[in-house]
Amino acid sequence: MGQKEKLIAKLKSTPKTFTFADAESLLGYLSFYRSNKGKTSGSRIMFISEKYNTKILLHKPHPRKELLEYQIKLLKEQLEQEGLI
Repeated sequence: MGQKEKLIAKLKSTPKTFTFADAESLLGYLSFYRSNKGKTSGSRIMFISEKYNTKILLHKPHPRKELLEYQIKLLKEQLEQEGLI
């Protein structure tokens, strides 16, 4: 099982901890690229996929590294709706 499959399996299990780095890696495997929403975006990071014609907005957590539970749930739901996981 490759890293992509491990991250998908982890996300599908609705984990209590899923780091921003995990999310960024997974989205990279799924053909998304990171785009800061401009100079005033702060911690808002947009991930864009031209292949799937979709965008995902995440707030980069700080100082912790883990996404909050609602962020994990939203990420999982959006990727499922797009048929990517």
